Amino acid sequence: MMSASDSAIASIRERPDQPRRALRDWFAFDQNTWLTNYVQSCVGRIVLLLLFTLFCSQTFGFVLSLGFTTAAAVCAYCPRFRTISLFSATLTILMISPSSRVALHAILSIAQREHISQALGIRAVYLAIAGFFIGSFIVITVARHCKTWVLARRPVMTLLATVSLLCGVAASSILHGLAQVALWAFIIVMVSYLWFLAYALVDQRTREPSPALFQLGTFHPFWGSTTVPFGKGAAYLRKTLSKTRQDLAVTQIKGLKLLTWALMLQYLESGLSWLFNTAWILPNLNDLQTLYVQGQAYSIASAWGALIWTTADSALHLAVGGHQVIAIARLAGFRLPRNTWRPLEARTIAEYWNRYYFYFKELLVDFFFFPTFLRVFRKHPRLRTFFATFMAAGVGNAVFHFFKDIQIVAEVGLWNALISFESYLFYCFMLALGISISQVRMNRGIKPSSSRYAIVWSFLCVWGFVLCLHIFGDESRNHSLYERLSFMASLFGFN
Repeated sequence: MMSASDSAIASIRERPDQPRRALRDWFAFDQNTWLTNYVQSCVGRIVLLLLFTLFCSQTFGFVLSLGFTTAAAVCAYCPRFRTISLFSATLTILMISPSSRVALHAILSIAQREHISQALGIRAVYLAIAGFFIGSFIVITVARHCKTWVLARRPVMTLLATVSLLCGVAASSILHGLAQVALWAFIIVMVSYLWFLAYALVDQRTREPSPALFQLGTFHPFWGSTTVPFGKGAAYLRKTLSKTRQDLAVTQIKGLKLLTWALMLQYLESGLSWLFNTAWILPNLNDLQTLYVQGQAYSIASAWGALIWTTADSALHLAVGGHQVIAIARLAGFRLPRNTWRPLEARTIAEYWNRYYFYFKELLVDFFFFPTFLRVFRKHPRLRTFFATFMAAGVGNAVFHFFKDIQIVAEVGLWNALISFESYLFYCFMLALGISISQVRMNRGIKPSSSRYAIVWSFLCVWGFVLCLHIFGDESRNHSLYERLSFMASLFGFN
């Protein structure tokens, strides 16, 4: 029988199991024996790669898409060259377009403020990237042989403390000119790769960690990622790697299906964007909040419409980008689960958290939930689950996003950056409270009814909660917490 602790961990880790519908069975091409055998043939592989290139080119352009599929093909079909191809493709994309991985605009803004030319600012970025990768190679190698080293035992705390110390030096008046630009460039680069490095250091605790070059290849891998590592670290990628030709064929077909679905969602997003933004001229939520602060009139209907559309658009955008990333990773042979997985079917707040942004949830579980869960309130399982979930969804969420936008400290100073973060702190607190309560209820065996009325009611409760929180969690810092609270009250007719 599972203990209360095992049950809590399982409910955090697992995705809800849904019965397979007949329509989904009809599209289960990956279970077609003839198709999986055809994809294993030489001609089938060429056709598969061409389809991937064609579909990816609708978003990334033909040249970049061809680079994605070529790198993925080498990883999938040439295991001996997997490490070098992964590292080379990842590094090539970084060198060609550093702005896709690093907040280049922020560094150039700091350079302009310090009266440093744009050319020198860009050189500082490349030097910071080179310094970070060389330093990462060294610390990964050392952590592999010195498992008692503080960076190996407490990677997240050590990395966050290092960034904080460097940020303190940069925010002071000690450095000026090129030295100031170089330090901020290194800080911004380090923050962009912070959680990738954390996963790499954790992987050094395993019995057979991946080579350091493979680890570096997973730092914003060529298939794409946000600041959140899609695919987590090298250890998780090894676990999901297709072992046989049959497994590889099934994984790649699933990748093509997911890429097709991403393309359909992208067209849907474009159509809805035209409908709401151009045809109906529905104001943006941020613009609507500005109108409220300025005292200009607007209808409650248009406010709710803007809120619903903005929330839906952000969900669609996340789903499209995540599906494209995971599809390319599957082409490379990694059986990665989706990042966004049918969030409209969420019946509880905890289930929504699991479905909406899977890899962000996994990051918070790995680096904040488990370290808390394994240390506190061992004799009080419900309090233990509540507190660990709150630390992950609340504290971990806030820490992640504050450090993600660390360049704001360079722009407005530490105190003003903290003040502008108050709305997102409120968002983290309320989200963590909702998830924690929902998680405890699930562990107690309290589950929603399966009746149609209960399904509709669960949908309204979950997404009503999400809609209201979106007012505070859009990550913009244009309005204060008081202004956002007042705006939310206006949606219910309170002015």
